[in-house]
Amino acid sequence: MEHGSFEDQSKATFSLTDEDHTLANAIRFTLNQDPRVTFCGYSIPHPSDARVNIKVQTTGDPAREVLNDSSQDLMLICEHVRGTFDQAVLKFKTGKGLSTMDIKK
Repeated sequence: MEHGSFEDQSKATFSLTDEDHTLANAIRFTLNQDPRVTFCGYSIPHPSDARVNIKVQTTGDPAREVLNDSSQDLMLICEHVRGTFDQAVLKFKTGKGLSTMDIKK
């Protein structure tokens, strides 16, 4: 749910239900990488409430568009990490695994 002004779309607060610090901090990280963002932060209203509020303020672009772009960037990062991990697991399984490592006791 978006809470913002119709006159100034460069500022908005987005409320995400059933989410916690895990997603909120990752979104905050990707938002901070975007040069269009002047401020972003998140809060959790109450520990027992599974809701996150993400506030975004931009240099003029619509906050909704910037949040959408940052979410897409986060998905690309996650896909890259997953692919890298899957390749490493495959390499480990097809190789000799730990026997190739020189582990000294």
